[in-house]
Amino acid sequence: MTVLPTSLDTTGPDYAAHREAMLAKLAELDAEHAKALSGGGEKYVERHRRRGKLLARERVELLLDPDTPFLELSPLAAWGSEYAVGASIVTGIGVVEGVECVITANDPTVRGGASNPWTLKKALRANEIALTNRLPCISLVESGGADLPAQKEIFIPGGALFRDLTRLSAAGIPTVAVVFGNSTAGGAYVPGMSDHVIMVKERAKVFLGGPPLVRMATGEEADDESLGGAEMHARVSGLADHFAVDERDALRQARRVVARLNHRKAYADPVRVVPPRYDEDELLGIVPGDLRTPFDPREVIARIVDGSDFDEFKPLYGTSLVTGWAGLHGYPVGVLANARGVLFSAESQKAAQFIQLANQRDVPLLFLHNTTGYMVGKEYEQGGIIKHGALMINAVSNSRVPHLSVLMGASYGAGHYGMCGRAYDPRFLFAWPGAKSAVMGPQQLAGVLSIVARQSAAAKGQPYDEEGDAALRAMVEQQIESESLPMFLSGRLYDDGVIDPRDTRTVLGLCLSAIHTAPYEGVRGGFGVFRM
Repeated sequence: MTVLPTSLDTTGPDYAAHREAMLAKLAELDAEHAKALSGGGEKYVERHRRRGKLLARERVELLLDPDTPFLELSPLAAWGSEYAVGASIVTGIGVVEGVECVITANDPTVRGGASNPWTLKKALRANEIALTNRLPCISLVESGGADLPAQKEIFIPGGALFRDLTRLSAAGIPTVAVVFGNSTAGGAYVPGMSDHVIMVKERAKVFLGGPPLVRMATGEEADDESLGGAEMHARVSGLADHFAVDERDALRQARRVVARLNHRKAYADPVRVVPPRYDEDELLGIVPGDLRTPFDPREVIARIVDGSDFDEFKPLYGTSLVTGWAGLHGYPVGVLANARGVLFSAESQKAAQFIQLANQRDVPLLFLHNTTGYMVGKEYEQGGIIKHGALMINAVSNSRVPHLSVLMGASYGAGHYGMCGRAYDPRFLFAWPGAKSAVMGPQQLAGVLSIVARQSAAAKGQPYDEEGDAALRAMVEQQIESESLPMFLSGRLYDDGVIDPRDTRTVLGLCLSAIHTAPYEGVRGGFGVFRM
């Protein structure tokens, strides 16, 4: 039998403490998500409604098929910056007329939907997901263009948005623009470069230069409607393919456009899906609040994979890394999960072999992070930890099957790389609310700086300031602690969202379904030189 047993004591004090700590983190996360949902605040939301307009997420909801999920991506973008949480744009994956699509929607309640640097990063990430997974891209447009005070950070890299639209189209991936309001200056190229364009009567305004700019540049007097209104573009310029009488009509027409795309998935959806044998709610009590305390990742695997069925690979070798085969919402996956944090030589070699096998079988890989990195020390350096760690990182880097990553606990140092962190292009990466990621743990990093400073003082023959050292360590620990938190990292788009552990199976299932829209094939040999 390959069904995982469980030894989780849901009545014990450890489980209760872990659950309480996780619920506290989830309450903090809910508060931050509420900021994104509130957009520009009550005043601007109310003003938008008085104009008879739908909010960004309301537009998305009406676009989607009824009772289907929407996987919102990067909802905490711009967290901790001077800009509103959410970065004035909503992005995600949803089903429209049975077709999985990437959807982006400007939030006009935040500075008129103007794009700031984090808006750009978030939109580019959505385009990347659409291109990699061959998902049609629907843009719900209402934006005043670039947030001008930040233009120096937007103008030059912002051209990639239009490049992406043309590349999507060239790759045969449909692009649809629905224009609800302003789409001016550079923003006019979003409908201009989309395959299908829908504009709302007396609302859409699409022009390279508005009436004030035209007057300054040419002396010509023109109003919004004659210069760039929906009816003009439908009757005269030909930019609008469909003319909508109101927002709901525009969304109805967008659904009809998608229904006629004839866009097909590369792989059929699974016919039979078996739920895990154990309650997903129990995921709240597995990971300790103190990430230095180890936990068994099999307890997590048992609550997210189909039937809790897991064929473990090399269970007696490299036991700090759990590897094995499973199904998730009917899709085959290979799982790599950290068991005791540290990666040794055996774990690294085991991972490299497992990744090669997954590529031979064309099986996607799921990385469940809880690692402090590769082991250090004289014995391990002499034993070849560098070349063995490089072996694992090489395998991850050159693997061609889709990768998914979930940060459950710690994800420090090169272990973050070996477990397919953001820099290694996983198709999707999510974090749990208690996860942390940095060069190393706060205490270790502060201690290293203290040792270096102490050695420097000794080399100069100077007395060492112990009080100053204590203050330095405290300051560094606080800084690294705050910078390693998932909301900080999610704000910088180093993940695709911070999720409730109980939603892990659902989120991964949605991602796997999206991944299987595009064909993929594992590498059969080209891993580069493995240092043995």
